[in-house]
Amino acid sequence: MLSHDVYFMLKNRTPEARENLVQSCHKYLAGHPGVVFYAAGTLNETLRREVNDLDFDVTLQLVFVDKAAHDIYQVHPKHLQFIEENKPTWGKVRVFDADIQGA
Repeated sequence: MLSHDVYFMLKNRTPEARENLVQSCHKYLAGHPGVVFYAAGTLNETLRREVNDLDFDVTLQLVFVDKAAHDIYQVHPKHLQFIEENKPTWGKVRVFDADIQGA
């Protein structure tokens, strides 16, 4: 499986802006073929341990059955529309892709 985790820092870091991006994730990024797990949400600001990275507002987590499903998702019109509509709101985006195994 391939884990695709995206962390967005917004230019406008308000709760409303965060929720707008989460809703856009749900609209455009949920339900793609080959996805075995999907979630989108916001930073939990109550967790402030030394190891917590607080440098984001919204997270998107997808697990694909394989790299081929990920590659199809990357060029899917809904994914491209998501980027086009939301990119102007992003201050910083970090992507973490990893091969993972379930237990």
